[in-house]
Amino acid sequence: MPRSLAIREFTDELAAQFRDINAEWIDAMFRLEDTDRDVLDNPRARIIDAGGDILFVEAEGLGIVGACALQKTGPTSYELTKMGVRAPARGMKAGEFLLAAVIKRAESLGADPLYLLTNRKCAPAIHLYEKLGFRHDADIMARYGARYERCDVAMRYVRRSADAFQGARPL
Repeated sequence: MPRSLAIREFTDELAAQFRDINAEWIDAMFRLEDTDRDVLDNPRARIIDAGGDILFVEAEGLGIVGACALQKTGPTSYELTKMGVRAPARGMKAGEFLLAAVIKRAESLGADPLYLLTNRKCAPAIHLYEKLGFRHDADIMARYGARYERCDVAMRYVRRSADAFQGARPL
């Protein structure tokens, strides 16, 4: 039975959730790099106060199940980063719901480019990014890819029509 999903804004009380959700998947697939630790341990300073944002997805009956950040990396450039969804919420479309909300927030911030850096081992995530409008981009890789040792995929968001997010509304 589908659960209701809701987007929650960053608060300092949710900072530990942001860290734990992301450390869990990064540790499971890779290893935490210094840049990961810096952002995860200091989300207010590294993301919020620097002009970015962090959103969470909450599932009815489960609480906070996912998080994603927009890290400002230039006057108008934003990296979609630290997106993770806890295992019990997988299959509920919580990641898609969260990603659609983060893209909408990035558009409201005037993000250009909106990009992400990942690894080909994250194939389900890459498929989701492609589904919602991200495209592989060699220029993004050249400009930003060295930020993480594990980065071998770079993608840029290509603006989509307003009806592209019909399926990503609260239940």
